[in-house]
Amino acid sequence: MMPTGTFVVARLLGMTRSMDLTPSVSENHILDSRDVPVQELFRRWQQHRDQNAREALVRQYLPLARKLARRYRGAREPLDDLEQVASLGLVKAIDRYDATRGIGFQHFAVPTILGELKRYFRDSGWAVHMPRGIQELALQVAQAERQLAAKSGREPTYNEVAEFLEISVGEVLEAAEAAAAHHAVSFDTPHDDGDGEAGTLGDSIGQIDERYALVTLTASIAPAAKRLSERDRRVLALRFVEDRTQSEIADEVGVSQMQISRILSKALRQLATAVDDGGRSSYD
Repeated sequence: MMPTGTFVVARLLGMTRSMDLTPSVSENHILDSRDVPVQELFRRWQQHRDQNAREALVRQYLPLARKLARRYRGAREPLDDLEQVASLGLVKAIDRYDATRGIGFQHFAVPTILGELKRYFRDSGWAVHMPRGIQELALQVAQAERQLAAKSGREPTYNEVAEFLEISVGEVLEAAEAAAAHHAVSFDTPHDDGDGEAGTLGDSIGQIDERYALVTLTASIAPAAKRLSERDRRVLALRFVEDRTQSEIADEVGVSQMQISRILSKALRQLATAVDDGGRSSYD
């Protein structure tokens, strides 16, 4: 079966005519054209729009595209997707290349393919939008970590990565935090809390805020509180807001402590009734 990257390029070039990927006579001719110099293939394509020459160039440089795609394998993107993007960059490089400028095709193709890969990460590969500079720095840090780990056989420290890239440790930390935004993780993802209890990631994040109940109570009580007399509201405020004693409230209001007790009891019953029936009660 044709490799994924090759299949995508084949579709781009109009080479696949059906699900049968058996090489046609034209494709066998392309494989035999490897002996034709690259300059001649470009001349045939650019001057005569020879599709066979274009297809031969794609096949010849497809290993280069795959090699560049593998540089970003550690970025948590499927390798097949990366190879497809790199293959698209290769086709664009072939179509844009101008042999008359005296620049070798490989020197032109590499930045073109890498640019396509970086554009893919910037526009499609991140769950959360990040500034372009941070995205590119995160990719550089990831690549540096792989290179350093391959040399030392262990995970490099932030200081080692910073020294390798000649940037500050703070920039490395910022890139590491940005890398966490590359992919979103579902709250339903299985999670082990460390005590042998299995659950989901959502179960381990946050906690129940009991003050939400106060919001509901406030919404229910507010209409009923407006129906209380000014004296009753003042007594409630002194008792439950200022935390005054009934004796202190009695002296403040100018009534007996017994009357304060009755006022509180009556007002609280009215508010409780309002909460029970959604604040629609009416009072005498």
